[in-house]
Amino acid sequence: MDFLTLAYKYKTPLYVYDLDKVKNQFLNFKQAFNARKNLICYALKANSNLSLINTLAKLDSGADCVSIGEVKRAILAGIKKYKIIFSGVGKSDEEITEALELDILFINAESKQELKRIESIAKQTKKIARISIRVNPNIDAKTHPYISTGLHENKFGVDMQSASELYLYAKNSSFLNPVGIHFHLGSQLSDLEPISSAAQKIADFTRSLLALKIDLKFFDIGGGIGIVYDDEKTIKLYDYAQAILNALKGLDLTIICEPGRYIVGESGFLVTKVLYEKYTDKKRFVIIDAAMNDLIRPSLYGAIHKFKVYSQNKLDKTKESLADVVGPICESGDYLAKNILLPPLSSGDLIVFENAGAYGYSMASNYNTRRRPAEIGIEHGSDRILKRREKFEDMIADELKILKGESDGFE
Repeated sequence: MDFLTLAYKYKTPLYVYDLDKVKNQFLNFKQAFNARKNLICYALKANSNLSLINTLAKLDSGADCVSIGEVKRAILAGIKKYKIIFSGVGKSDEEITEALELDILFINAESKQELKRIESIAKQTKKIARISIRVNPNIDAKTHPYISTGLHENKFGVDMQSASELYLYAKNSSFLNPVGIHFHLGSQLSDLEPISSAAQKIADFTRSLLALKIDLKFFDIGGGIGIVYDDEKTIKLYDYAQAILNALKGLDLTIICEPGRYIVGESGFLVTKVLYEKYTDKKRFVIIDAAMNDLIRPSLYGAIHKFKVYSQNKLDKTKESLADVVGPICESGDYLAKNILLPPLSSGDLIVFENAGAYGYSMASNYNTRRRPAEIGIEHGSDRILKRREKFEDMIADELKILKGESDGFE
């Protein structure tokens, strides 16, 4: 990619997505499970840009959503309603009501209390709620604790004994239709063994439910396959699929996968511009125009994003020295890289952070009243804007109306 031209055309900071790679990643995932009925539900939380989702919708993707807002995004982007699932531990009554009205594939129930609310709302709205129950297999996914979800100490799902009781309850309810079973160990998984063990454990549990005449149709294995940010080992897609398929031998269920990071992570770049360098007695800082509000993963997780430097001038790599790459935000935690070797840089040089397609823009904020960057797509060698850079007026529009008495804030 010609990042220098893109930066000149669209300004920085800037997110750039290789949409051709996004399509290839999705098709590779679908191909891995082609031996069985499958539904690949892209996890919108990774990157919820409408044009990106539409790219996947054209490939017949489903959607994994964790808010009614994401459900609406999926529908607007062209995902079919019967290929959308709604997960998350804290669904409000309003969200449940709207999900039932939209008639999506099913709602993943995360607790007894939530299942009862779904039933109550289904009764009030005279609908039958298709549900799945998220079962927590209590298996350590060996990933970052913030993105681990499959242990009993995590907030997600219910244990098997509780799940069995909930499935029997749902089977006997006039307003609940248990159609699926779900588990998800976490994100950025790099070890196949926990996934294989969890799949076998939940598959065996599924067999016991089928023996009780609970007519399940979907086996939702979640997502979480990791990508290479630094030097992580990764799981081969073939091995991943075979582990799931082996666990499901003899079960005639549609496999649902919820990949997010795997589909979009490696396809995204955050393009930033060097403002200037700053030296203290002990440190060298390269100050850029992007910040933790644009890409929070380094500050939040200690994540590492590899990068490349682009310049109109020749870079003298013989004079490389250690530097922290930091942004303009008023926080010491505002950095995108620490203690990395960089040649002397000048104002206007670019630093492009790789593997930023997942949990980059989707976790961006307006902290310090900073505008979120533009998003650009590259497809068949041509660039196009997917979302314009936010304007200051966009950020303050509602507040200004209230301040001027033009709105009561309840529109």
